[in-house]
Amino acid sequence: MGVRGFAEEVRRQAALDAYDVIGTPPEQAFDDIVRLAATVCATPGALVSLIDHDRQWFKARLGVDVIQTPRGEAICDHAIRTPERLLEVADVGADRRFSRFGLKVVGQPLRFYAGMPLRSPDGHALGTICVLDTVPRELSEAQRDGLQVLARQTQHLLELRRYAHEQRRLLAEREAFALRLEEARADLERRNEQLEHRANHDQLTGLMNRVGLAQLRQRPEAIERLSGSPYSLMLIDVDHFKQVNDRHGHLLGDRALQAVADAVAATIRAGDIAVRYGGEEILVVLPETRLAGAVEVGERIRDKVMRSALPFALTVSIGVATGEPGELWADQVFDRADQALYRAKAGGRNRVIADDTPLFNQSPDP
Repeated sequence: MGVRGFAEEVRRQAALDAYDVIGTPPEQAFDDIVRLAATVCATPGALVSLIDHDRQWFKARLGVDVIQTPRGEAICDHAIRTPERLLEVADVGADRRFSRFGLKVVGQPLRFYAGMPLRSPDGHALGTICVLDTVPRELSEAQRDGLQVLARQTQHLLELRRYAHEQRRLLAEREAFALRLEEARADLERRNEQLEHRANHDQLTGLMNRVGLAQLRQRPEAIERLSGSPYSLMLIDVDHFKQVNDRHGHLLGDRALQAVADAVAATIRAGDIAVRYGGEEILVVLPETRLAGAVEVGERIRDKVMRSALPFALTVSIGVATGEPGELWADQVFDRADQALYRAKAGGRNRVIADDTPLFNQSPDP
């Protein structure tokens, strides 16, 4: 095979591969074609034979037991060399080109062959539709015409199959693209959420920071929730935090802040708001919570902090104040909580003080 012949064979094989038919299960439409070919030509055998790289493979077969043979033993390989003409071999046994081929029809040696090449729309020979007999013979003109008609119908079937395969491929590509697009969109949303979370939350404690609090104050749903019922503010300050840093180092100081933040997060409700408001100061907003309920929350936080798994004792002081509906984020509510916190620290620390009413006997449990 010369360079031109090799290039043509490459193009022919590519045309066949585009149908994605080699190795596929039997299909009724192709089986009907070979039965009709055998009936028209009055032969016991018929094939839809496709010439693959080094074999001929039968998409449909009648009277032949095998599914494929070596390409070197395929009369169909000779037939596709003249793709515009029917190849008819009256006596296979007497033809030196094919007499050694061992294909059998209904269990007997092949003696007659007639095959019409199947072509792609651009003229590449894919294989043949052929009829087989066990005795030498010739086809009538009507039978030759019938075989050519069946070849055209087989080509149409192959084209429909190729078109369906291509549509499935395109659909799969579109679905894969849509999936990748959705994954990219979801990933972008996650990244945006992560960036927003990092911008609005303190990296050490995981609590909201003052930037996040300022943004939250602009949200209608937050305004609506806090403007419709009483709410409480709580200011939490770590006792002797400077001494913690000085005695134990900043790493353990960070662990102390994290322990307080963990105690807050484990105690408040999902809709409550906790903010790292200053260096060692945490602001907690408790919607729909009156003063007594806020004090209970503060006591639970204080108790959790004392029980933190730290190599030193840690306590907090807490000031609580209540805002009535209409006093949304009022500075005076914050100021009252801050004044209560001041009194808690001045009164000995490690206690919860509610607005102007100190709660006595808030020393640690024995």
